[in-house]
Amino acid sequence: MGRFSGKKVAVLYGGRSSEREVSLKTGKGCAEALRAKGYQTALVDVDLDVAERLREAKTEAAFIALHGRWGEDGCIQGLLEAMGIPYTGSGVLASALGMDKVFSKLLFKDHGLSVSEYRVFPRDQASLVTVADLPFGLPAVVKPAGEGSSVGVHIVKEPGALREACLDAAGYKGDLIVEKYVKGHEIQVAVLDDRSLGAIEVVPAREFYDYAAKYTAGTTQYFYPARLPAPHLERVCRAAEVAHRALGCSGVTRTDFIVTGAGEPYILEVNTLPGMTATSLVPKIAAGNGISFADLCERLLEGAALKA
Repeated sequence: MGRFSGKKVAVLYGGRSSEREVSLKTGKGCAEALRAKGYQTALVDVDLDVAERLREAKTEAAFIALHGRWGEDGCIQGLLEAMGIPYTGSGVLASALGMDKVFSKLLFKDHGLSVSEYRVFPRDQASLVTVADLPFGLPAVVKPAGEGSSVGVHIVKEPGALREACLDAAGYKGDLIVEKYVKGHEIQVAVLDDRSLGAIEVVPAREFYDYAAKYTAGTTQYFYPARLPAPHLERVCRAAEVAHRALGCSGVTRTDFIVTGAGEPYILEVNTLPGMTATSLVPKIAAGNGISFADLCERLLEGAALKA
């Protein structure tokens, strides 16, 4: 038991984003794990009255188990800073940068990481995007700039499918990103307290590791450690550490890559509040390092702090 032993810990879950259902699972699992460790935890479903609920619970520390908008993008972190409540995970700026794929891509490139060629379009121009606007052509990946868990993501192979994919992605937060499709291994790396825990390879039954593949048991194969040559594995793990530090992250993150046959790790995004469900990757990687789910949750809680 650490410095939050005997203190009132609020596990913030649910929320108002498109990833609410996943967050409910994450929060319940984390709360149970912390209770098993002896911590006083209360589940707080985050809504517009969250500040009042935190005060009523006399919250002394917050374990953030939210995903997506208003939870992973710096909003709840800013509220907790203003209330003086220590919290898990990254701070306001790192969270906001990690959630915005346009700005994070610029930072990744500035730190020497490989980023697939891409174009950014305003949402209101989604219906006007054509293959002629893409110097890299098709296939391409279409995604919204401000969502997580592969929400609104499409792989477009035919010109006729581009408009529909862009319109769907434009229905979510942020600008529209269309990037060159890179073929390779889908690799996810967990970084805990600035150091890589290792890389896991995901082989989804579907075309790519989309929302359904991430959160439906039995739809994806996992290989830990990732089936990469040792030099390639080392390279992608170091790249994840660079990305984690570039955004200024704290606690645990999961960075998603496509690693080509030549070993080049193309970074997709950094998840500042990665999933912590039964099918989530960070707990799988931690288990591969001998860290139980309960121990992982306790370690994250003990890292709770104000970052501003």
